[in-house]
Amino acid sequence: MSNIFVKWWLHQQFKSALNSGNTRKAIQLLKQIQSAGFKLSYLEQLFKDKLKLERTAIEHQREIINLRKQVTEVSQRGSNLLLNPAPDFLQYIYTTFNLVDHDDYKIQVTGIDAEIFDDLEQQLVEYIETEFKKYSETQLRIKIEDAMEDLHRLKVGQDPDYGFSLTPHIYFMKYFLENVYCLSLAWFLIYQQGLISTQLKILDIGAGPGTAAYGLALFLQSCSNLMAISPMHISYYSLEKQESFQYRGLQFWRRYIESQMSDMNAYFRFVTADIFTLNIKSSQLPKNFFDFIIVSHCFFNDLEKSQQANHIYKQIFTQCLNDQGYVLLIVQDKKLFKICDAEPKEDKSQEKNLVENFLKNLGLELVWYKYLTSTGLRNILSSGDFAKFAQEKLPKQSKMSPILQKYTVQKYQTHYALDDYVILAKRLSAVSS
Repeated sequence: MSNIFVKWWLHQQFKSALNSGNTRKAIQLLKQIQSAGFKLSYLEQLFKDKLKLERTAIEHQREIINLRKQVTEVSQRGSNLLLNPAPDFLQYIYTTFNLVDHDDYKIQVTGIDAEIFDDLEQQLVEYIETEFKKYSETQLRIKIEDAMEDLHRLKVGQDPDYGFSLTPHIYFMKYFLENVYCLSLAWFLIYQQGLISTQLKILDIGAGPGTAAYGLALFLQSCSNLMAISPMHISYYSLEKQESFQYRGLQFWRRYIESQMSDMNAYFRFVTADIFTLNIKSSQLPKNFFDFIIVSHCFFNDLEKSQQANHIYKQIFTQCLNDQGYVLLIVQDKKLFKICDAEPKEDKSQEKNLVENFLKNLGLELVWYKYLTSTGLRNILSSGDFAKFAQEKLPKQSKMSPILQKYTVQKYQTHYALDDYVILAKRLSAVSS
């Protein structure tokens, strides 16, 4: 029997099965057609796509049902407990990180939990070096240059594409550690207010490699090193356009975090989507579900993009945050002042007005905010003055700096530095109710 006849016969049998409503036979015939290497007809391709969508919908519903069942069971057992702030631990963090409250809103930070961050840094360096060995010297140089050029846009007030194969690795080298440093302190501030429970449902928008989850993990690691805490159950949803960021973040998580913390059960759900094309109503994001929705540094320089993003963020906050939930925003000082078309200065009332107006554009109302700054100043130092200050006062990235100097044009020592606003907010409707 010739291939042409077999192909024709299978196509006819497939049509007949569909016409008679015999779905099982149609699936069997589709598998035969694919196994034989025949090109699918338009009808067969539609049927294949339909099956894929149905499987995805069923899997998603099962996950939601299982998650809700877990939350219900935990609630009934009364084990979803808030972590009560322990005075000794609060003092430990203030001392270790050299936290100085300059006023109601500004906290200077010049220290670090060296034991935990040194270990993270060392493991990250080893992971990156292992990844780089997969390429020839020429390939590696070209790929690093592409990623560096893309990320350099951040320095000149532009939005990167984040799409090159080694962009996640260069992000790990240049920005990840500082951002985890910031997020770990943000979670500490939330803990200080008694708002962290043993069951957390988190949506991280523009999640990158999952920086918010790493910040929480390192904060909890500091906790567990000093006192006994109840086992944590975290449902972490990553909403991120770049699948490579999500993949690399999870890969390193399994290599490092899961080996460190046996008492933290983290469920990861990856929603790989561009927020600008995301249909919120039909998306995979569960409604009225999350305790915390986080937007960390995912604010755009382009005015049109910024306005579009704000509109989408408002929809997500409205539909996906539970009635008692919070929104956590991390925004760099320069970005906040640029968005609000203002100049930084030592003026608390101006600063608070800027933060509140920023939140109104997102349909949010302020609970509290803190400006985390290494220098202790709201005014921005010149690059030369800051370099001198960092060399004298700030913790060094002693393990990451050598590979930055080895693989990139960077010549200077990298430090842990902060210049971010940590803002906790609620939906306007939730506050008024």
